[in-house]
Amino acid sequence: MDLRSRRVDTVRRLGTVSLGAGFITCLLTNSADHGGLRPQILAAFLILTGIGLRIEAAILERMR
Repeated sequence: MDLRSRRVDTVRRLGTVSLGAGFITCLLTNSADHGGLRPQILAAFLILTGIGLRIEAAILERMR
């Protein structure tokens, strides 16, 4: 396994973990009746980061 494919796999896994953490944060804060906006901002940041990492991994894989 070369360095580029390891990087693509790592970026894809980090993106998946970030997406999962964002969705779990969103679900937990919606089920608990907290009035704060900070958990939703954190969830949105994690989800957007995960989407960006997954897109980057797809672009890197396509360039192989």
